[in-house]
Amino acid sequence: QVQLVESGGGWVQAGDSLRLSCTVSGRTFSRDHMGWFRQAPGLQREFVAQVNVDGAITAYTDSVKGRFTISRDNAKNTVYLQMNSLKPEDTAVYYCAARPGLSYRLISSPTERDFRYWGQGTQVTVSS
Repeated sequence: QVQLVESGGGWVQAGDSLRLSCTVSGRTFSRDHMGWFRQAPGLQREFVAQVNVDGAITAYTDSVKGRFTISRDNAKNTVYLQMNSLKPEDTAVYYCAARPGLSYRLISSPTERDFRYWGQGTQVTVSS
């Protein structure tokens, strides 16, 4: 049974930092590309960041570039999202997701449909 379990969400003030974690079980973690998505109330789930199988390649949506960093520890089956300089518009439920790493490189402009396995989400609330 595949499980992705997120943690690290919470309530913070604008300018603060949070680090999200997602631990994966039931799969060979080092063979999957990993991603983070988020969904704000009333909006569609949107891509935030992704990392390839060995952590060498990352990609971000424009609104988080320079503020968020995705990384992974294959020995711990865990992917992280370090979020700095948080803004109220970052408020959302954050989901981690996995997709088989059929190629070494990442796909461009990924959507929900590109990822097969999902966690339950962790709430991040940023107050102004």
